[in-house]
Amino acid sequence: MKLGKPTRRQFLIAGGAVAGGALLIGYASSGPSRRAQADAAASAGGERFVTTWLKIAPDNTVTVYVPHADMGQGTITALAMMAAEELDADWSLVRAEQAPAESAFANESLGNRFVPGDGVPPMLKGVNAAAWYQVAKFMSLQITGGSMAVRYTGQHGMRTTGAAAKEMLLKAAASRWNCSPSDCTAAMSMVTGPKGETATYGELAADAAEYSPSASPKLKSRSEYKIVGTPRPRFDIPGKVDGSAKYGIDARPEGLLYAAVRLGPVSRSTVVSYDASQVLSRRGVKKVVEFPGGVAVVADNYWRAKEAAAALDVEFDAGDKVNVSSETIFAAQAEALSRETDEDKEVGDAASVFSSAPETEGAEIVSAEYRVPYLAHACMEPMNCTVWIRDGKADVWVGVQDPLGTRARIADVTGIDFDNVTVHPMLLGGGFGRRIPLREGFFDFPSEIDFAAIIAKEVDAPVKLVYSREDDIQHDAYRPAVTSRIRAVVGPDGYPTAYENLYVYKDDPEEAPHIPYGIANQSIRYAEVPTHIPRGPWRSVAHTQHTFFSESFFDELAHRAGKDPLEYRLALLKDQPRHAAVLKLAAEKAGWGKKLPQGHYHGIAVQQSFGSIVAEVAEVSIEDGSPRIHRVVAAVDCGLVVHPDTAAQQVESGIIYGLTAALYGEISIENGAVVQTNFTDYEMLHLSECPEIEVHFVDSDAPIGGLGEPATPVVSAAVSNAIFAATGTRIRQLPFKLHDLSQVSDKFAQAAD
Repeated sequence: MKLGKPTRRQFLIAGGAVAGGALLIGYASSGPSRRAQADAAASAGGERFVTTWLKIAPDNTVTVYVPHADMGQGTITALAMMAAEELDADWSLVRAEQAPAESAFANESLGNRFVPGDGVPPMLKGVNAAAWYQVAKFMSLQITGGSMAVRYTGQHGMRTTGAAAKEMLLKAAASRWNCSPSDCTAAMSMVTGPKGETATYGELAADAAEYSPSASPKLKSRSEYKIVGTPRPRFDIPGKVDGSAKYGIDARPEGLLYAAVRLGPVSRSTVVSYDASQVLSRRGVKKVVEFPGGVAVVADNYWRAKEAAAALDVEFDAGDKVNVSSETIFAAQAEALSRETDEDKEVGDAASVFSSAPETEGAEIVSAEYRVPYLAHACMEPMNCTVWIRDGKADVWVGVQDPLGTRARIADVTGIDFDNVTVHPMLLGGGFGRRIPLREGFFDFPSEIDFAAIIAKEVDAPVKLVYSREDDIQHDAYRPAVTSRIRAVVGPDGYPTAYENLYVYKDDPEEAPHIPYGIANQSIRYAEVPTHIPRGPWRSVAHTQHTFFSESFFDELAHRAGKDPLEYRLALLKDQPRHAAVLKLAAEKAGWGKKLPQGHYHGIAVQQSFGSIVAEVAEVSIEDGSPRIHRVVAAVDCGLVVHPDTAAQQVESGIIYGLTAALYGEISIENGAVVQTNFTDYEMLHLSECPEIEVHFVDSDAPIGGLGEPATPVVSAAVSNAIFAATGTRIRQLPFKLHDLSQVSDKFAQAAD
């Protein structure tokens, strides 16, 4: 297989080379060629791309092309709102679509994800935009994930493109009326001149497109917003309600065949032998194709393909991977943490404080070890990809989190020239990191997209590869199983003077293991423990593990000190006013400290991730030895709230996703293979179990943060802390289903009474 797309490190090197080399041109210089490419995608009738992502038709309709996938998160509407706000467009005339998988729509705004601080100095913005566009093209960058859409594409892309387009429209009007652009005003998709002249954006679009867009147009202040911050109907909802919306699974090119796979039970197995004659005589079966790690059966419908694949007698070789289990993996992690570890973050001199603690009056060392298991993504829409290869070209229909990256990936796998690959982006029935084609281990562990392309090369028809639920659960790229050993030196007042966290896997985001609490001496270190189990991004990535670890530990410290967990945290956050504000708001709205119904208890947790700070209070009771979550109250500081309804929905969604994992989520390994197979043993949260959820936003002028992920990691710690308040049992290993909570210690029950 040919080398895949560059790594993040190569990405950064490339960006540095372009920005630091001779490419000293602004966005204005690169803009017209991109718009010319974009104009080629515009329909007939005089429509023009004024800027790359913004098209204006003669009828005054504005179409915003959003370089992100729709996974139900409302991004396409939110980003269109940000562009329309700066454009001063009439919202009733605004439309939005997902940008095509074309290089002209590569998303250079994501370059700001890798630039320290919030963007770059004004004098370098033109250089940055042009440089990152070249990098984005090189990387085929059009990814959706990491809560980057609003805070990077929206803030650094859509706002700029809308404001730049408005400036161009004002210039066009000024030229028409022989006046200065400053004499003209724009509002509600119309420009008004100094003598009362008027022209619609549609009438001015062709002339405006002759100007070069500014790299640093004047942007509005928040006080001037009329669209952003208001609830607007989402563009994607009508089609999802009436059934006209098309997901990847809905692709039906003429002559479509279906492929089902037979994969080795153990990840990264190789095919030793199989007998295709067993199934080729079956009705509807067209072909049997081998690919790395498995065999596919192609048939005229999915059921026939699936049944034939199941009937194949395939011999796989897993080597010594059959000796691996969850127990051996955790044992290897424990052993690795006992050896030399690599530095993550060092503050002060934690080692000295720990070594002198036994001789320090009133000082004690408190320690705990936490574990979380592998987790699958379990998207509701099955994994699927439709590929049609003919005449040296490839068409691909797929719902994926990186359409342009998928196009590059298909080119790599098939050997077809990039320009001869067309990706038709479809809606996604859940993503959460599962539908990103470039995952860790993708060089030697291809995804279903790779398999679909390999199979399609052998078939003279379009082929849709569909994973069964069992295929998906047992052959995912999982959130990793992780062990964390945390300890602290606490003084006579119960507060820590030193903190240490030893954990496995330095995964993204790098700051996930870091804590907001004011502790003078900190040592945070990690170890890598290779396994054959594929790892991949999972909603909120490493924050899901580390928030559970650290927020459980600080709750332990609070209870050990005999202090209220909220007040204990606030004392350690005296230099973190944003964290303190969200904690206080969540506690206030939840009624922290007030009398609860009999048998109900509160737990609290807080975390900053993806630029947003989230605090959650969970109200929990114990029923039949298991936790029952009645209510979750979330307070969120994400800076600006672009779309209030969608923002609240994303927090609610994150809480439900996190609750599912905390209560039930566990992928376990036996004999090298995943044990779980379907929703029968990889259970989802049922509607009847869903708690009442309240979401409250802090009015903040902080930089825009993400919303798709930050609520997910907090809930497991909040619920775990509530379980301790209810039972006196400290849960240090997820999921909760592993623990029988029917027995409450007499001592704790008496204290609770």
